Amino acid sequence: MTSQVNNTWLVVGLGNPGDKYSSTRHNIGFMVADELANRYTGKFSSHKYRALVSEVRLGVGSEAPKLIIVKPSTYMNDSGNAVAPLAKYFNTAPQQIIAIHDELDIPFNAIRVKLGGGDNGHNGLKSLTQSLSTPDYFRIRVGIGRPTTPQDTADYVLDNFSKAERSVVPDLALRACDAIESLVNKGLENTQQNFNQ
Repeated sequence: MTSQVNNTWLVVGLGNPGDKYSSTRHNIGFMVADELANRYTGKFSSHKYRALVSEVRLGVGSEAPKLIIVKPSTYMNDSGNAVAPLAKYFNTAPQQIIAIHDELDIPFNAIRVKLGGGDNGHNGLKSLTQSLSTPDYFRIRVGIGRPTTPQDTADYVLDNFSKAERSVVPDLALRACDAIESLVNKGLENTQQNFNQ
């Protein structure tokens, strides 16, 4: 059991870099990371470990939890190669890592919070689990639903949100940020009760 050395959390938005992907369903993790940094007027800057990083505090003073918000500059299926060295650099145990990702098997506009589990075919999670040598990190699972028309799921996740969905995404990102704050401040059980509806 790793003792909690510090009150620093690595909050990792999963997505693909570049304008081509910025509005896609697969990039909801980046959208939430942007919203979270924005909430605390955090600015992203390039880190030597192939990521954009923003450091903010949840509250005032040095006792307040510190969030290292991360957007890997690698592609999704290589995310772990940015996150594992950052976890070492910031001295964060896997139990202090929160991954934000899109989830096909959750209805659009729903959020589920959990600790550990499989990757369910998600290449970003697969890479994280391999690089961290454990699946036991927190996940903020943001529902994107499955395609309602005959469409390959790989194409679906890399498509932009529909017009109807786009009007809801800002609120969805805000709720995901609320879930992250709740997880850090109140723990998993309380957060699941409030957000896993």
